[in-house]
Parts: sequence; C-alpha cells; structure tokens
Amino acid sequence: MKLRYYILFANYEQGLALRDLLLKDGVPNRIAPAPRAIQGDLSCGMSLLIEPEHIEQARACIEAHHAPYHRIASLEGQIQPHRDHYC
Repeated sequence: MKLRYYILFANYEQGLALRDLLLKDGVPNRIAPAPRAIQGDLSCGMSLLIEPEHIEQARACIEAHHAPYHRIASLEGQIQPHRDHYC
C-alpha cells in the first residue's frame, strides 16, 4: 500500500491559501476530503493530498511562507481506483 500525506486545516480559507502557495512553488498537490480516521475535531473536512516524493517540498513551502495549517498526517492506501467502478 502506498503512503500518502494529508495536510489538514481549521478552515477552507487556510487550505485554499496553502494550495495557491504550493502551486506557486511548484509543489504538486490536490484537494481531497480529509479521511475520517485523521480528521479530528479541528479539521474543516478539507485536506491537501501530497504524494510522498513531494512532502519535503510542501513542508519547506509551509515554513517559508509561515502558512497556517492544522497538521500533516500520513495514511496508507486511502485511494481505491476501482471503487464504484461498474464496467
């Protein structure tokens, strides 16, 4: 199973602002629902999904821009490409 990193936020504005910064710095990411297993009380339900090969770039971007976020969590195998595939 592949490890993926999820950046969690207290609100959507923080998530969208960090997404813009990551894209500006050339760090691949995508908006994803925060997995329930790591969502917690403070998370707004949105996360940014970062692949393992880009997590250090993402951390550097967060630090360089002092971008607010709730936490970074890792989980294995949350994306199932054949889920709900009927053909």
